[in-house]
Amino acid sequence: MMARALDSISKKEFKEYDLTKGQYLYLVRICENRGIIQEKLAEMIKVDRTTAACAIKELEINGFIEKKGEKHNNHCIEVFSEREVETIFNLLQRVRKNIEKVWEFVKKENKRNY
Repeated sequence: MMARALDSISKKEFKEYDLTKGQYLYLVRICENRGIIQEKLAEMIKVDRTTAACAIKELEINGFIEKKGEKHNNHCIEVFSEREVETIFNLLQRVRKNIEKVWEFVKKENKRNY
């Protein structure tokens, strides 16, 4: 009941901004945590990364937020050649895909063998 009541209150308060259900929660957390990364935001709100990505993209499209690349990433890779950066990126993409497979497996209540 409390969650529904809070959701109804927020819908009324944010109606003039045409926010869809739950978007206000993202905005509040982003304002409270300037510069937060998408994965951390998803963790805070207790949603999966895909759900967070969709909500954040919609907020960005509607002009509520602006995503910016992390400036310190440029400093981390400035010692590498363009080809090395491309190699690092490709390897990290492969790692990410492997992790996503594990996440999908575990998300469905499966257990991994250790």
